[in-house]
Amino acid sequence: MNFKELLEELDIFARVGSCADELGLETYVVGGYVRDLILKRPCKDIDFVCIGDGIALANKVAASYGGHVPVTVFKNFGTAMIKVDDLDVEFVGARKESYRSDSRKPVVEAGTLQEDQERRDLTINALAISVNQNTFGALIDPFDGLRDMAKKIIRTPTDPNITFSDDPLRMMRAVRFASQLSYDIEAETFDGIMHNAHRLSIISGERIIDELNKIILTDKPSYGFKLLFVSGLLQEFFPEMVELQGVDSVGDKSHKDNFYHTLQVLDNVAAVSDDLWLRWGAIMHDIAKPATKRFNKKVGWTFHGHEDKGARMTPGIFRRLKLPMDDRMKYVQKLVRLHLRPIALVKDEVTDSALRRVLFEAGEDIDDLMKLCRADVTSKNNAKVKRFLANFDKVEAKLAEVEEKDQLRNFQPPVSGDEIMSIFGLRPSKVVGELKEEIKEAILDGKIQNNKIQALELMYRLAEAKGLKRA
Repeated sequence: MNFKELLEELDIFARVGSCADELGLETYVVGGYVRDLILKRPCKDIDFVCIGDGIALANKVAASYGGHVPVTVFKNFGTAMIKVDDLDVEFVGARKESYRSDSRKPVVEAGTLQEDQERRDLTINALAISVNQNTFGALIDPFDGLRDMAKKIIRTPTDPNITFSDDPLRMMRAVRFASQLSYDIEAETFDGIMHNAHRLSIISGERIIDELNKIILTDKPSYGFKLLFVSGLLQEFFPEMVELQGVDSVGDKSHKDNFYHTLQVLDNVAAVSDDLWLRWGAIMHDIAKPATKRFNKKVGWTFHGHEDKGARMTPGIFRRLKLPMDDRMKYVQKLVRLHLRPIALVKDEVTDSALRRVLFEAGEDIDDLMKLCRADVTSKNNAKVKRFLANFDKVEAKLAEVEEKDQLRNFQPPVSGDEIMSIFGLRPSKVVGELKEEIKEAILDGKIQNNKIQALELMYRLAEAKGLKRA
């Protein structure tokens, strides 16, 4: 691979090299940009390491643009950043690090390029390419990161026990890169993760969930979750998911392993959607099965009510994992609560009322709910899967027919509470809520159509029965 030619494709590398030469600074492009350059993946973040003052180099490069490029300096970290076109370009002096056992924040000192590469998490992230004119394009690869890429291996540059103990977040990053690149984690490195999994406790929930979400967004997220599970990392921050694993048997009656079923559902969703929160819906849909598992001599294992209990568990899990406590959580909660509902609509004799209620409760998320329901069909029996999916085709056709007729996807009450209070001269009260609820139920039951004229007619009849008179 001709790195000189690859670097020449962007002006920034020759420009930084020229400025570095003027300052007498040995300078390299390092880390993720080099990795992605080799893998031919897009990357908008470029990190430069120099042997010396990185902030001075940043100022020199910014000045070379005629003073139009501002420099953002982070003195505490000894780094500086500029934006060039759509690139985020960072400069730092080479450094070495040492750690205390109770913190992932290092004590930083100036260091050599070798020491800077040694402190990096993985060999594939420890590559450097010179940008100085006399060595422009020369690859510095002391830990055989290029070879590891060829072999599709995730490995630490130095002793994995030290690497992961120093900064336990690196364990999550190792799994994340293995997931994103479909690489294997080298045996000694994986042993290091297993040995240090307990150290994840010193990492903030925000940093952990950031890495987990990147794993969830990979093409086949089950791979990352299996690595997290086997290594012991998953137990450290998501024990509810670990509890899904395992199969109980009584006589000849067993249930499926709900951990691996959940991973299959997650992969199925990932195949049709890159929406992070729909994928979280897949992760959470059976989360309450361990808590609701019972054995019945007649029917075997049951998980009655796991959808409702799972919906109740969702806010607590989101809060602990530092996931957003907003409409995204409510969306996942809704999917968990409703994920069994479409299955009941498969029957030929299903009523329009049942269809209306699912449309009403799912609202604008009905399409995502159906994606989750389809993904939830997992079986080694292909004929069974085909039959279930064909049934869902019928359900979706029925839903579309009812939706076209009744417009319930984004249901808004035809008569508002304010209107009811104005018409009858009422203050906010229980009777106002009762009138609204009875009108809604009449629409869902098909007794009246979803329009204002019929809703008002019903309201007047209901109000008369309650002894209410117009103001």
